[in-house]
Amino acid sequence: MEMKKPIAILLLHCPDKQGIITEITKFITDNNGNIEYLDQYVDHEDGMFFMRIEWDIDKFLIPREKIGEIIETLYGGRFKMKFHLYFNDERPRMAIFVSKMSHCLYDLLARYKSGEWAVDIPCIVSNHEDLRYVAEQFNIPYYVWSIKKDHSNKAEVEKAEMELLKKEKITSIVLARYMQIISDDMIKAYPDKIINIHHSFLPAFVGAKPYHQAYERGVKIIGATSHYVTAELDAGPIIEQDVVRISHKDTPDSLVKKGRDLEKIVLSRAVTKHIERKILTYNNKTIIFS
Repeated sequence: MEMKKPIAILLLHCPDKQGIITEITKFITDNNGNIEYLDQYVDHEDGMFFMRIEWDIDKFLIPREKIGEIIETLYGGRFKMKFHLYFNDERPRMAIFVSKMSHCLYDLLARYKSGEWAVDIPCIVSNHEDLRYVAEQFNIPYYVWSIKKDHSNKAEVEKAEMELLKKEKITSIVLARYMQIISDDMIKAYPDKIINIHHSFLPAFVGAKPYHQAYERGVKIIGATSHYVTAELDAGPIIEQDVVRISHKDTPDSLVKKGRDLEKIVLSRAVTKHIERKILTYNNKTIIFS
């Protein structure tokens, strides 16, 4: 099997200022790096500069464990720069949280098993036993912590979940229709690393049966939204959205089917962008690089 050549991936943002691209590209080329990708964006409303750059570090003069430290020293204070540095041979480790619905879980695991994603999925976490058979089909450990109706054991459950995530060295979490609210502590432990999916009717159609409400209102499109989880419920930075047209011929059942198809597609698109390290968040918005 052909080995991947080592690539460094740098995502950064800072106040817009002349010379940033020149400085970063010069730093790379002066140290024998070969730039293979560069994309940048300027938000003129906020005066902010965003960039994603990849370079071959096979013959790079700086050891990979020192690159981030040197970038911080040279440019962090000078440009008021915040950045994330990744390497293509360091695979993300993703945990999937589920409840009782399987459509998103199956789609995620199919992409994983087919090799579409360069990611490891060491565990699936749930508050119900219902989907254990799916995890067994894909030979992935399945952990269940039931949450009482009065939520009296919620803190205890999350503590156990956090211990598992730490043990498995999880770098991101996907909520594949996990019907529980994530605590602030877990959100703080995984900032911009917990991805959720929901129908796009929020807040217009709040409740357990949004597709039935949509049917009763005679809507002409339905949608789905994937976003990062923040402390404010369903209000985190949006990663991906899509819609599908419907008509008066649709029934509540056909709306549910179309909605579920859309949910799994939108969630997988968002997960793909996250795995590929193509997302920057700023002021509760996302910049998605091509």
